[in-house]
Amino acid sequence: MPAITKSRANRKSQDAAPVTSLASRDRVGVPTGKRRAGRRSGPVAAPPVPIGAVKTAENRAILPPPGENPGGAPTRSETQNVQGAKGRMTMRIVALDLGVRKTTYCEISEGKVVQRATVSEVASLQSLLGPEQAAATVAIEACREAWHVHDLLVEWGNEVVLVDTTRSRQLGIGQHGRKTDRIDAETLARALEGGRIPAAHVLSPKRRELRRVLAVRRALVESRAQLVTTIRGLVREQGGKIPGCETRTFASRVRGQKLEPKIAQLIEPLLATVQVVDEQLAVLCAQEPIVAILTTTPGVGSVVAATFISVVDEAKRFQSAHQVESYLGLVPSEDSSGGKRRLGSITKKGNSYLRSLLVQAAWSIVRNGDKSEPLYLWVTQLIQRRGKRIAVIALARRLVGVLWAMWRDGTVYDAPHLARQNTRGIRGAVQSLEQQTAALVQAAKKGSVKQPASSKETHSRSRKTSAAKAA
Repeated sequence: MPAITKSRANRKSQDAAPVTSLASRDRVGVPTGKRRAGRRSGPVAAPPVPIGAVKTAENRAILPPPGENPGGAPTRSETQNVQGAKGRMTMRIVALDLGVRKTTYCEISEGKVVQRATVSEVASLQSLLGPEQAAATVAIEACREAWHVHDLLVEWGNEVVLVDTTRSRQLGIGQHGRKTDRIDAETLARALEGGRIPAAHVLSPKRRELRRVLAVRRALVESRAQLVTTIRGLVREQGGKIPGCETRTFASRVRGQKLEPKIAQLIEPLLATVQVVDEQLAVLCAQEPIVAILTTTPGVGSVVAATFISVVDEAKRFQSAHQVESYLGLVPSEDSSGGKRRLGSITKKGNSYLRSLLVQAAWSIVRNGDKSEPLYLWVTQLIQRRGKRIAVIALARRLVGVLWAMWRDGTVYDAPHLARQNTRGIRGAVQSLEQQTAALVQAAKKGSVKQPASSKETHSRSRKTSAAKAA
């Protein structure tokens, strides 16, 4: 009985106790930072709490309503709310390894691969890089289909970086004896994320069309020797003979021969193919005024000028003639170390077809050039000191500087000016309209590519107009 009386007494003492002694020191629903701030500013009077709610507060915490945060606390840190520079969402980092049969996709975020894919066609990547997806920065290597893929990805709203394949080894591609499409795509993506991509220039649509026609013509010219040999053999089988002539006049010379109808009908498609491509090239060259200006240079015809334009694309993207020479692989290689400078043969980087055409132009100056021409006099002196082969390469390199300076300034070839000054880094003097016209007329007589009928009529009208003014 005494024990029971003692417990009842304890219950009464607990019920009569003040509220503040039983309430928890921590205020429910108030963040820690606000409690500390309240202590600094002074004591805050707690609101009166009903007696019946005291035990409930001791046993369970008061949770906020669904969808709300306790005390207005943020759901994420301030750094997570930052979207990037100027409030834009950070673009995804993607790399594509383009292949003949398949294309490998690799996406990286914060140094980790987040997604991979392999497709047979680039158009199948619309679910990953299409206009409905978040924009991405995509790295692709420069190759045959790079321009088509570039235009397609840009149309979808992505940013495309074209990788210079001549420096892809610097990114780690092919290191440690392992090279697969999967590894290459991941290596490009990591280099893109780290900002180590050596970007290549993207040609304008007009220059792409010009280069396509030049590629077709190049293939035909390379096979033209075999076609000429085949035609001569077919004619000889019938007892005929075609006299020796230049390649460009071979078609007209064959048509002038009295051949049997069967042989003439058999070789006619071979003759017409090269002629059609030359006419297409002439039309494209007529649309590029700079072609006529560059052909005023000795040894440079329409094919050399058009190829130079299709490769360089824009003269002002280079700051000096030496940069263009290095871009085309006509500068000496160098392996200097320990205070010793070692120069070797030319690097042979860049477009090999244009480089071969420039060397052919240099050989034409050496063999058939004007004896009073400054370029001929310069290369003649160099031949005496270094020999023909080295001198011709040096002349091809100097031709690059001359062509680039003429394109940059919009001036025709000026032999006296070249004899007085160095072409590198010096802008040409202002030329008169009569001097430019005379140089363009003289360049049109080279006839490396036949001019279209419209351009011939234009030249004849200009000659008649100038004659009328003189009269």
